Amino acid sequence: MDVEEDNIDVNLNSSPREDFDDSFWSDIFDPRNWDSLNSKQIDILAQKGPKADKLVKGPKDRYRKRFTSVFYTRILSNGEYFDRDWLVYSEQLDRVFCFGCKLFTKGHRKGQLANEGCNDWSHMTNRLKDHETSVDHVLSMTNWYELRSRLEKHQTIDKAAQRQLEKEKDHWRKVLFRIVCIVKFLAKHNLAFCGTNGKLYEDSNGNFLGLVEMLAEFDPVIQEHVRRITNEETHAHYLDHKIQNELLHLLASAIRSEIIKKIKSSKYFSVILDCTSDASHQEQMSLIIRYVDSSSSQVCIEEPFLGFLDVNDTTGQGLFDVLEKELKLLDLDINDVRGQGYDNGSNMKGTHQGLQRKLLDVNPRAFYSACGCHSLNLTLCDMAKTCGRAKDFFGIIQRIYTKFSNSTKKWHILKENVSGLTLKSVSAMRWESRVESVKAIRFQCSDIREALL
Repeated sequence: MDVEEDNIDVNLNSSPREDFDDSFWSDIFDPRNWDSLNSKQIDILAQKGPKADKLVKGPKDRYRKRFTSVFYTRILSNGEYFDRDWLVYSEQLDRVFCFGCKLFTKGHRKGQLANEGCNDWSHMTNRLKDHETSVDHVLSMTNWYELRSRLEKHQTIDKAAQRQLEKEKDHWRKVLFRIVCIVKFLAKHNLAFCGTNGKLYEDSNGNFLGLVEMLAEFDPVIQEHVRRITNEETHAHYLDHKIQNELLHLLASAIRSEIIKKIKSSKYFSVILDCTSDASHQEQMSLIIRYVDSSSSQVCIEEPFLGFLDVNDTTGQGLFDVLEKELKLLDLDINDVRGQGYDNGSNMKGTHQGLQRKLLDVNPRAFYSACGCHSLNLTLCDMAKTCGRAKDFFGIIQRIYTKFSNSTKKWHILKENVSGLTLKSVSAMRWESRVESVKAIRFQCSDIREALL
């Protein structure tokens, strides 16, 4: 989420050749490109100054006049010589320009020297004299010298603006860090994000905004962020439900990428699948990858959950197509599958048309193993159904639970007599849950008898 910008870092003590290539410097010193320079390039020119070739001579015009290095020197009335460091000659255009006026004039620029350049060589001496004594030229040169002085002392307005920009970037980086931490906390504890209201400091605005309000009580970063939002100083607050979903997707993508990296490192893996319908009656298939994690000093077996896959065709071929497509999206090779585990559904374990057969046809090394817990549960359920005493036993346990649970008054009587384990319903799907139902009666039989009486 960090944003990095490409900034040109100017080393004031280095030469042009050390910081930039030749094409950059040839372009930046060319007067033809001065109108398109950015502020950073202008700062570089202000410090380095213009290039002046004292040996160059221009082509002669129709009056047999041309540019010579004599124009670089100004002769004062007292006979002293003064260097015109602002004068720039363009060989390509055969014109001279005023460096100060061309780059550092605020507002409208006056005269040819400050705009398209001058090539009136016959009257150049007078033109240069008139220009360098004008008020506009003096102001432009003052702007140039002041900027150069501030650059050398690192006291430019750009530096102050850059510091303010860095401060603002740091503020938003800290805000995003705290928002991501809130998203991680809610996702880790499987808590809902949004409520019926999406505004701060209003009722039913959800866990996410509630945590933001709580952090604002003691955290200065979030406190400043909330202040800006409530005072309408910013419209980019990163608290919208769309941002929450986007952050969730980014975190999930990062976790999934790390898991896939570990799976590829171990090379071989197994797939564990199970299908069920959700509240909207959409059939979904859960995907779990089993692999050996050797990334740390302690080697262990991992079974990470990688997501739910929408299924419209529940046949063996349809399930295989969904699995094959998902493995391709995860960039996992189906030929590296060494195991497959499902429940005992015919579309899963079928030896002719089931999912396990479709995968074995593609990869014969994908050994199929039925879910041991599911098989044991089915076996125990069938055994209990065939035994009359077992059916009566669990039937009595269920009737005792039903008798107390159907009435709040009777449940209160149960609580007065039973202070330990609570009665539980007998599950028809999971055999191991029946153990908890039996425990409550086995260890508290006399107390439950008193409650029934």
